[in-house]
Amino acid sequence: MRFLLNTCKAYSTSFPVVTRYRIAQLGRVGQIENARQVFDELPNKTVDSWNSIIAGYFQNNQPDEALLLFNKMPEKNIVSWNGLISGYIKNGMVTEAREVFDKMPERNVVSWTAMIRGHVQEGMMGEAVSLFWLMPEKNVVSWTVMLGGLIQEGRIDEARRLFDMMPEKDVVARTNMIAGYCKEGRLSDAREIFDEMPWRNVVAWTTMITGYVQNNRVDVARKLFEVMPVKNEVSWTAMLMGYTQCGRIEAALELFEAMPVKSVVTGNALILGFGQNGEVAKARRVFNQMKVKDDATWSAMIKVYERKGFELKALDLFILMQKEGVRPKFPSLITILSVCASLASLDHGRQVHAQLVRSRFDEAVYVSSVLLTMYIKCGDLPKAKLVFDKFSSKDIVMWNSMISGYAQHGLGEEALEIFQSMFSTGMVPDDVTFVGVLTACSYTGKVKEGLDIFESMKSKYMVEPKTEHYACMVDLLGRAGKINEAVNIIEKMPMEADAAVWGSLLGACRTHAKLDLAEVAAKKLLVIEPENAGPYILLSNIYASQGKWNDVAELRKNMRARSVKKSPGSSWIEVEKRVHMFTTGDIRAHPEHSMIMKMLENLDVLLREAGYNPDGNFVLHDVDEEEKLYSLRYHSEKLAVAYGLLKVPKEIPIRVMKNLRVCGDCHTAIKLIAKVTEREIILRDANRFHHIKDGICSCRDYW
Repeated sequence: MRFLLNTCKAYSTSFPVVTRYRIAQLGRVGQIENARQVFDELPNKTVDSWNSIIAGYFQNNQPDEALLLFNKMPEKNIVSWNGLISGYIKNGMVTEAREVFDKMPERNVVSWTAMIRGHVQEGMMGEAVSLFWLMPEKNVVSWTVMLGGLIQEGRIDEARRLFDMMPEKDVVARTNMIAGYCKEGRLSDAREIFDEMPWRNVVAWTTMITGYVQNNRVDVARKLFEVMPVKNEVSWTAMLMGYTQCGRIEAALELFEAMPVKSVVTGNALILGFGQNGEVAKARRVFNQMKVKDDATWSAMIKVYERKGFELKALDLFILMQKEGVRPKFPSLITILSVCASLASLDHGRQVHAQLVRSRFDEAVYVSSVLLTMYIKCGDLPKAKLVFDKFSSKDIVMWNSMISGYAQHGLGEEALEIFQSMFSTGMVPDDVTFVGVLTACSYTGKVKEGLDIFESMKSKYMVEPKTEHYACMVDLLGRAGKINEAVNIIEKMPMEADAAVWGSLLGACRTHAKLDLAEVAAKKLLVIEPENAGPYILLSNIYASQGKWNDVAELRKNMRARSVKKSPGSSWIEVEKRVHMFTTGDIRAHPEHSMIMKMLENLDVLLREAGYNPDGNFVLHDVDEEEKLYSLRYHSEKLAVAYGLLKVPKEIPIRVMKNLRVCGDCHTAIKLIAKVTEREIILRDANRFHHIKDGICSCRDYW
């Protein structure tokens, strides 16, 4: 009987402990309602159970409810008061914590340290220092908290004086000092403390190694890494990141392969490292070999593809990610939005937008700016305007995006209206704003408006014109045939004219047959950009038009000697959420090439009936003689338009993108195609958008 009574007694004394633990556990995992139910059902509530439920409310960001319970407590101890202070501090309510601290019946070192920590976290170092020196007694934790605050503020010399005063220097304090010195680049001071440590844990070793890595001393870091007695995942990652950051990617790969456990974090770091060094294939190999991938893994590989110009691969990987059930997080969504903008993948862009809305990320101004850019580059200006109008607190980036968007679409009036409405909101235009506005004037032939705005930049808006603004003015005047005025602008520039300025003049001279001046501009461009094929081709055209075939031959000889090649024209179109790429003259690369060929033949018939000869409008001077008329006849944008006619429903516009400026032949042909097929075609080239309907282009052939 005595044995049974003892068992019962043991159970009854442990019951409150178990219940208190249950309350605390439910609070930590966010189930505060369940925790409250357990608390309410307790027949005898101890001080510890009250403390646990109050802490739970603070952990779940409900400080008001926590205070209500605190005030109802029949009995409070110093742990209760300290819990109230700590709870307020965890919720960033340092003022409320100080009020509690000031009226506490008694304080201990925990109370004082909590208050110092709260002020440090809020950047209120003056109050933290005052409290610290008022403390009646200090322990190693309070010294370390104060030390960390000074280091965090960059007050490293004050921190060192405090460190020297510490009666007891534990491994945390020493490691903090090492990290602080490393952050300031004072590696010798950091190493001195490291070498003097009576005992070092893995954090101290890793901190010293990371310090060397951050200060580009990767070889010294490796020597320390080799003699490290115990390495953990963070140590391996720090060393690997050191190699990737300084471009020694093969050494990083060697280290990765030597790792006893290849963590997801290190794999992700290696993917980004290979990507930063242009080793895209190797980055994908690491990605494929990783048995465990998290969202950051997928995001890293997508980002590598996006940054290195492999937008199609980035989009394919995003689709695969979703098929495998990995829910993309914010970084992945933002990266893929940039990809959608580059590819003009409107369907996928809308899908990502919907995901951002569901996660309420679209309420951030940065996200709205990215969405705005995506819709503009996809040619959906009405949707872009909806995003723009919906967001009340627009920043300058959003205003500039909308102005530039209208400019690219040839809507000069709308761009100027947005520019004028900026002032009613009190937004001040910057240099980017004026690039957009002047471009809008240039693309729509608004010479007077452009000149007035350019003149007002400095006098009215206090914005100093830069090279890009002069380039806009040269383009504006040149397009309008005012070549002499454009030359005067260049001569009066307070800085050297760059490629954009001379390129604008060259284009204008070629359009208006000012061949002597065009030759001068082209030669200037050859000096500024000797690797760019554009000036060679344009100058070749000029010589050919004058019958200077010897000069043409010499120019091409120079191109071959410098290995200058013309960028291949490529166009793409999105059909049923898949992007189809076409390259000039390479029609057979597409699996449905026979259908496309048949469509092109039908279009040839329709165009001939409309009085257009597809074989007669080519200028062969800008290509090598061996290039066949076949490849010119099947320019990439024509192939993409033909595929769009086959696949895109009649009520939906055909949206085609091209990496280069659309050629004159294709522009004429596509206008006629739009007319004879009664389709709307939106073509985005390297410079602008062409909205073509009923045989008329939004650029009004002013491009």
